[in-house]
Amino acid sequence: MIASLLRLFALRPFLTIALFGIPIFALVLIGLATVFALKLLVFVVLPIALVVWLVRRLTRGSDSAA
Repeated sequence: MIASLLRLFALRPFLTIALFGIPIFALVLIGLATVFALKLLVFVVLPIALVVWLVRRLTRGSDSAA
């Protein structure tokens, strides 16, 4: 049975690409999108949130003391 599958894949290379290539390509794209999203979160969103939080805390502290 394995030999017949190998023969089938050898005779139909587009079928082989469709069965093995597309899922691997999709996994690579999902992995790259995940890495990009995490980098965006760590290097863009969190620093902006930290700056906004610090500015609000500092300005609120001076307003309550006055």
